[in-house]
Amino acid sequence: MAAKKSGGGRREAGGAKKSAAKKSAAKRPAAKKAAAKTSTNKPSPTRIEYQPREARAFQRTARQSPYKMRLVIDQIRGQSVNEALALLAFSKKHAAKQIEKVLKSAVANAENAARSANATLDVDDLFVKYAVINEGPKLKRWTPAAMGRATPVLKRTSHVEIVVAERPEGR
Repeated sequence: MAAKKSGGGRREAGGAKKSAAKKSAAKRPAAKKAAAKTSTNKPSPTRIEYQPREARAFQRTARQSPYKMRLVIDQIRGQSVNEALALLAFSKKHAAKQIEKVLKSAVANAENAARSANATLDVDDLFVKYAVINEGPKLKRWTPAAMGRATPVLKRTSHVEIVVAERPEGR
């Protein structure tokens, strides 16, 4: 029985070599096609495409857990700035106040960028393009436990990032 098992292993090893050779041969033409695609240059467009303006704002190490803040930020993602500010103003969550500050800062950054570029900006056309909560550093504390032990307490922090942009004309 042992001879049959070892013989079967040899066959599989030989089969693996053949399939590896087939795979490498299959990759060669694909590499040539990719090189051919990158070598052709497209002509530059004659008309400049509209690029919506964006502005962003951050808050680092907000003293609330990311899980609780994500509950609020999920509600405003993709909405217009006015709707998002109204929702945050009447929310009972503590995270809403901190997110509202960051959103107002992003709108102010958009206004400042438009003013410095000598362009007009309608705040009513802004929407929340990107809003994310990332985990910040944890504050590590200790609390007493039974029999003289200490139990760790992790006080979580969050990083808030919001990007607002102008809606394109057609939408």
